[in-house]
Amino acid sequence: MSEEALDFSDPMQRPRFTGLASFFRLPYQEDFETNPPDIGVIGIPYDGGVSNRPGARHGPREVRNQSSLMRRVNQATGLAPYEGVSVADIGDAWIKKPYELEGAHREIEAKFASLHAAGIIPLTCGGDHSISLPILRALAKDRPVGMIHIDAHCDTGDNYMGSRFHHGAPFKVAVDEGLLDPKRTVQIGIRGTLYDRRMWQFSYDSGMRVMLIEEVEENGWRACIEEAKRIVGDGPIYVSFDIDSLDPAFAPGTGTPEAGGITMREAQGMVRALEGMDIVGADMVEVSPPFDVGGITALNGATIMFELLCVMAEGLKSGGKG
Repeated sequence: MSEEALDFSDPMQRPRFTGLASFFRLPYQEDFETNPPDIGVIGIPYDGGVSNRPGARHGPREVRNQSSLMRRVNQATGLAPYEGVSVADIGDAWIKKPYELEGAHREIEAKFASLHAAGIIPLTCGGDHSISLPILRALAKDRPVGMIHIDAHCDTGDNYMGSRFHHGAPFKVAVDEGLLDPKRTVQIGIRGTLYDRRMWQFSYDSGMRVMLIEEVEENGWRACIEEAKRIVGDGPIYVSFDIDSLDPAFAPGTGTPEAGGITMREAQGMVRALEGMDIVGADMVEVSPPFDVGGITALNGATIMFELLCVMAEGLKSGGKG
């Protein structure tokens, strides 16, 4: 590309090491209610629900930094998420009282309720996985949604050390509260050791489709994601991507790493396959920069968010609006 073809008045065309870091070098728009974007990319710098290694509160800042590497067009799919769809970095849902977990979740819920009321579809960067519950409380208040959940863990536990609201239990609580339809929920990539054999039994008993990593390996990611799409159907879905679904070779910077995970190529393929689905919101969680190596986890998290943004924007262009 010649210099004449570049428009340096556009921040996305400038050298990627310049300027302040926003998600994907998007315009930063904390006051989103006066001119709401179609899709709002938002951070939740909160890790009060972790049960192991902390640090995910620093995830949004470093993912913003690494997302500066993303350009405008997805070379593999041809999707261009900023063409015909308004997208903005709408800041952080930062917590005013972070030391009380349930109160922190209420703050997050209130923030996302305001996004939902403004007609904004959120793409969220966590934070630990407990943040998915208050997001669902805001987005699925009127009807339960389905979910495609890519993770090393089912996150359908229950009370742990005195609380039901940690990062290992958001989706059981979401089902209990009528936010999530378990019959339209698929969990992909599950692996690792257990405290006991029934640790994720709620997933099975409630009717969720659980795909262990061995099934992903044996049948292939394409077959798994196609089955997942058949199960969730045409109705509204939420997409939740935990970075620890990736093998630690691709994501060392996370709170609960599990050996033997999926590759980035597999993860990108699965997210790309969601094009055309009715996605009401999505998150990428559990990037913990203090445990990262050379920014690789944050970069891969930003890459997954860009892939999600592409399919979410394409859904809006096709007429969907959650």
